Amino acid sequence: MESKALSNILERNSPRQLIEPHPNAEEMKLVYEAALRAPDHGWIRPTRFIEVSGDGLKKLSNIFQEFAQNHIHDVSDEVLEKYRQAPFRAPMIVILVSTIKEHPKVPPLEQMFSTAAAGQNILLALNALGYGGIWRTGKFALNKEIGSFLGLDDNQEVLGYLYIGTPAGDNKKIPQLDPIDFVKKL
Repeated sequence: MESKALSNILERNSPRQLIEPHPNAEEMKLVYEAALRAPDHGWIRPTRFIEVSGDGLKKLSNIFQEFAQNHIHDVSDEVLEKYRQAPFRAPMIVILVSTIKEHPKVPPLEQMFSTAAAGQNILLALNALGYGGIWRTGKFALNKEIGSFLGLDDNQEVLGYLYIGTPAGDNKKIPQLDPIDFVKKL
């Protein structure tokens, strides 16, 4: 018998389109509380979030454009316009940031895994609240240069951008996978 929590995981999907409304402040507080329940070896608390909506989307658009002009060689006008428009694909974006701290038992990669788990918790919490989310990376994640455009410290790195809003249109068709194809027993 499937529980409501398990159904939430099994039915989560990245919507094709996200529109208004996006979660309000009270709902986002719950979403962030869920995010911070991610595994965190040593209680290092590496995860940070940058919430972008309203005029912030214009600021992020300008950041993407400036970053592309300065760090992507031979970027065409067409691609530059695509990057400039990217933040407007959803009414809200949460930027996942991992703050890497020196620790004798918890390597940087494990700290990044914690932030990634927080991102998954956000997607699941959004789904439970009736919203949708899409995790995007691309040229604007997993590089040190973008951090300077976002005001990050040298020990911080963007792991991805969670595009958030209300799902519109048809859901993507997710293939039914047989777990046996992905499990090996010793």
